[in-house]
Amino acid sequence: MGSQRGSTKSLMLASGALDGVSYGIEWSEFPAAQNLLEALGSGAVDVGLVGDAPFQFAYQSGSPIRAVGAMATTATIPGVIAVIVARGSSAQHIDDLLGRKVATTHGSIGHYLILRALQASGHRSDAVQLAFLSPSDSQAALETGAVDAWSTWAPYTVAALASGARILVDGRKYARGTGFDVASNHAVADKKLILSDFLNRETRAMAWAQSHGEAFAKVLSHETGLPLPIAQGTVACSTRVRTAIDPHLVADQQTIIDTFRAAGDIRTPLAASGAFAPLV
Repeated sequence: MGSQRGSTKSLMLASGALDGVSYGIEWSEFPAAQNLLEALGSGAVDVGLVGDAPFQFAYQSGSPIRAVGAMATTATIPGVIAVIVARGSSAQHIDDLLGRKVATTHGSIGHYLILRALQASGHRSDAVQLAFLSPSDSQAALETGAVDAWSTWAPYTVAALASGARILVDGRKYARGTGFDVASNHAVADKKLILSDFLNRETRAMAWAQSHGEAFAKVLSHETGLPLPIAQGTVACSTRVRTAIDPHLVADQQTIIDTFRAAGDIRTPLAASGAFAPLV
């Protein structure tokens, strides 16, 4: 099982959703979806939770993976995903970033957000200078002034805002915040019953988290080393419920693919509909 910055592992441990499982689970931790997706594609990990944009980017790149479950965010606060600027920045609008450097992680939900925000404002994808960096390098670049903005997601947004950064573009306007449980094709074929059981337990864990945010945050803080206030803010940004993989969701995913294609980041002709093998 892959977990990004402890999120899935912390949720499952805090909720007790794994009590009584009849199979063993080995956890692997990853700093971002791209690293987790690489592990899934190589078969080193069976299943893991990632955002929709990085999943579609990896699938379109030919990775042997499928989404077996979907979840929708119920968070209503800013900062789930966002383009942020440092304290003291003069930028007030996306137009103020034209010709300037914006850090993000290649193929991430942050990458998708900056492309969509530019598109919505009538600008080409090359209207800003994208600097593709890891989250930790992006944070350092923003703090030192090496970049003018950072397009990213929680918990990185939460930590940056707590340090004085400011939201320039709230991503809720451009992305639904859909997450996918993504499995390797091998796991889909050979571990279907285990995957189904895990996903059902995860569904119960998400329901538990809706009313036990403080308990979830304490475990997340312990597992990741995040300060408790940052973990609390991350949990507030990360509340989710299970949602169906239906034609409406698939159409929404096609928009993500088309956005990357328009920017020249995806060149394959694969349709979004082939990316799913629902087990819940």
